Amino acid sequence: MTPEPARKTPGELLRERGQHADDIIAVRTGGEIIDLHTPVPADAELTPIRASEPAGLEVLRHSAAHVMADAVQRLFPGTQVTIGPAIDSGFYYDFSRADGQPFSDADLEKIEGEMRGIIAGKQPFYREEVSRDAAHRLFEGMGEKFKLEVLAAAKDPISLYRHGSPERPEGTWVDLCRGPHVPTTGHIGVVKLLSVAGAYWRGDERNPMLQRIYGTAFPTQKALDEHLKKLEEARARDHRKLGKELELFMFHEWAPGMPFLLPAGAGIYNRLVEFVRSLYFEYGYEEVVTPQVFDRKLFETSGHIPNFIDGMYYPTTLELMKEHAGKPLGTGPAEHPALAFGLKPMNCPSHCLVFGQRRRSYRELPWRVADFGRLHRYERAGVIHGMARVRSFCQDDAHIFCTKDQLETETTAFTRLLFDVYRAFDLTDVSVKLALRPEKRMGTDADWDRAEATLERVLVNAGVPFEKLPGEGAFYGPKLEFHVVDAIGRGWQLGTIQLDQEMPERFGLEYVANDGSAQRPVMLHRAVLGSLERFFSIYIEHVAGKFPVWLAPVQAALVTVSEKQNEYAERVRRELAAEGFRVTLDASSDKLGAKIRNARLMRHPYILVIGDKEAEAGTVAPRSRDAGDLGAMPLGEFKARLRAEAVPPKPGTNPPS
Repeated sequence: MTPEPARKTPGELLRERGQHADDIIAVRTGGEIIDLHTPVPADAELTPIRASEPAGLEVLRHSAAHVMADAVQRLFPGTQVTIGPAIDSGFYYDFSRADGQPFSDADLEKIEGEMRGIIAGKQPFYREEVSRDAAHRLFEGMGEKFKLEVLAAAKDPISLYRHGSPERPEGTWVDLCRGPHVPTTGHIGVVKLLSVAGAYWRGDERNPMLQRIYGTAFPTQKALDEHLKKLEEARARDHRKLGKELELFMFHEWAPGMPFLLPAGAGIYNRLVEFVRSLYFEYGYEEVVTPQVFDRKLFETSGHIPNFIDGMYYPTTLELMKEHAGKPLGTGPAEHPALAFGLKPMNCPSHCLVFGQRRRSYRELPWRVADFGRLHRYERAGVIHGMARVRSFCQDDAHIFCTKDQLETETTAFTRLLFDVYRAFDLTDVSVKLALRPEKRMGTDADWDRAEATLERVLVNAGVPFEKLPGEGAFYGPKLEFHVVDAIGRGWQLGTIQLDQEMPERFGLEYVANDGSAQRPVMLHRAVLGSLERFFSIYIEHVAGKFPVWLAPVQAALVTVSEKQNEYAERVRRELAAEGFRVTLDASSDKLGAKIRNARLMRHPYILVIGDKEAEAGTVAPRSRDAGDLGAMPLGEFKARLRAEAVPPKPGTNPPS
């Protein structure tokens, strides 16, 4: 019988190999991140992970979440814990307080103080594997009903993490967790609790409302201070705040999660659409307009009903409701006769109908079809976030029907277009992620193998660095995700291109090949800006509401020193407006300082001050938002300056053949 290989902890192995350091808090081995106290084979290859690395910060913050939950239960006995993950810039934990009271700012200060005490105690973290029954008895005895739900869905092996003294388990804090965690609480560094918000259990509004405490943690005070400074800047740039101040958009409870674009915002929105549309002719796209409401047979054919039904809206009529009142839903809501029609959540099925409306030749491929139709998706109330996550939206959406031989050329051309467009918006820090097959999907493994290999080959041949995301693909195919970093260092996903061999199959789409045979096209789903509402929200924050001249709602605001200049100012306004410039005039009786302040608050690119000198000389005195006071100049000179800046950027394009 072969003896079992010797096992040691990564901490022991690093010391033996002379690789140990105080800031190493975990290791990577076999593609997995393991903490320093979980045994591995003694001959395992280990890559140390430091606390300051992204992977290290995630481990550190996950551990900080456990410490926060411990502190909460010490200070507020009877509180139940649910889940507490690390997130991009910190961590959170959801709680159900026994007394039903909300956590106050004063409570957060107390919890933070208690956390510092636990951290200072340098209590060790350790892992133990237990049977499912033992875990059930443990959490049932603790009265942790939410943990019992988590346990019921957990996969084997069942592992617990404790921090405290291994010799006194009754004095440790314990959670159902897969880890990894830092060696001791002392490795967490510095913590800061940021806010508290409501959150439904499992994100479902039908479940109990919990309290979510957000926090963050860093290895050093300096790193934390830098992060808090960024948060302050983010609050100042928050698109919801600026959207209200600049009168760009609004929401109303009678259309939950569905934005109203106000005149200034609608102007920006339409210019974004026109900017994208202006590229379509050069890149060989044709535009269509398709319905919003479809018979559910469309969504059954496309695969949306079995794979996306929870995210769809179903309109109905009074007649159908009366006819089918009281009838059971059956095995699924989509089967109910009253729900015979659905609002489209995506454009792709309708584009398949357009492609299939007549016989097509290989000479027509690739066929690139664009659509700015409105889409509707039911997002849970807990995830709606201003314009960044809404239920009604529009994408700069297009689909490319092509042969398999054309896939790489089309994907490469789209990637080139996307990078050019992002540069036009000063979004130059772009990373690419390859999202691979999800657990719930259509198609065979062989289809997915070919599709994933094609997208990877495009990136490799183009020399574009990328990261793989297992399980993150769409249900119909793998995709490339394009992530940008904004002016204050935050990452956002915008564009995407998705390779789909399943939908053409489901719709029976064909083209006639050059040998006369009927062949199945491949379909590429692609968007550059993505959801225009979401891009709008990101761009507001990227530029802090200071839109470039070509996009700004008002390009120049005229203000008079006194009422004596009103006639000349009105003449200037009309002359600028006649040339298509977007201008306003404040000829009120307010003091000049107040007028200038109001214009600055609206972040207009130019403020034109008109006094007696300007009126007499026929000039203007522009103040640039970005360059300061430009001094008096003839109106014609200012027009030329404004005209040059009012032209939308022209991306350097290399259209496909």
